[in-house]
Amino acid sequence: MADLYQQLNVARGADDAEIKKAYRKLAKELHPDRNKDNPKASERFAEVTAAYDLLSDKDKRAQYDRGEIDEQGNPRAPFGFSPRGGPGAGGGGFRRGAGPGGVQFEFGGGGADFGDIFEGLFGGGQRGGPGSGPGAGPGPGGFGGFGGRQAPQRGSDVAYRLAVPFDEAAALKPQRITLAAGKTIDLKLPSGLESGTQMRLSGQGEAGPAGAGDAIVTIDIAPHRFFRREGDDVRLDLPVTLVEAVEGGKVKVPTVEGAVMLSVPPGSTSGKVLRLKGRGFHRKGGERGDQLVTLIVDVPADDAALKAFVSGWEDERRRNPRAGLGV
Repeated sequence: MADLYQQLNVARGADDAEIKKAYRKLAKELHPDRNKDNPKASERFAEVTAAYDLLSDKDKRAQYDRGEIDEQGNPRAPFGFSPRGGPGAGGGGFRRGAGPGGVQFEFGGGGADFGDIFEGLFGGGQRGGPGSGPGAGPGPGGFGGFGGRQAPQRGSDVAYRLAVPFDEAAALKPQRITLAAGKTIDLKLPSGLESGTQMRLSGQGEAGPAGAGDAIVTIDIAPHRFFRREGDDVRLDLPVTLVEAVEGGKVKVPTVEGAVMLSVPPGSTSGKVLRLKGRGFHRKGGERGDQLVTLIVDVPADDAALKAFVSGWEDERRRNPRAGLGV
């Protein structure tokens, strides 16, 4: 394997800032997301990442400069030397840290600050809210170990939260979402959708030598200003005039997919519930809930003609609509 300093294109006496700057430049050029048709770039990316991992560790760099360990972090001396973690420990195992946008990564080695580097290079990992990617995987771009010490890893999963308008969730209207890598897709919503539903987009997470991780999208259904959800049904309180309630007739009613006409029976009272079939949320089995419309009779205030009419309505004065309540 080539000298670690040569891999990063820096002099052997380069300071930490120069090494970090060189690695940022190479990682940006070689990252698998930008070289999907060039497998050699992924291999080179793994090499420069391994080089930076070792050289950014002060103790390991000193051991490497003295010739005590090789480019993979393994001891060169056959006798009497035991590097930290024992012979063959090399990269020192894994450590976990927060990557861009709260996505969790695991990195090989003990000294490399990959979270800071990859946040600057490739941006955050979430949209629409805090959280961490479920099933956080190894390493930047999925590299958890190098030089044959560990099999190539898939890239990390990336978590997103997506707020979906109430009416669009009920109608399963596709949602446009832009992923961290800049790709925009139209997300098809599933039947049985609820707040908290998680959707897995295969291969849309962080890139890695063994393939990209997944994007995990958690759905939040936004509340509506006049619709309410009840199971798979949608409820609506609908004001009607006194004339519409007494005489009945056709009235326009909003639904999650646009306005429709509803027949109000003559003599309807406040609280009467009318049903619009198939205007609710989609169930997992393919059927759909209904829209339940509760009529609310809207009596005008300070209407002189109405007051004059009811003042002589003696039969109505004697009627007790609350008799069924025992009062």
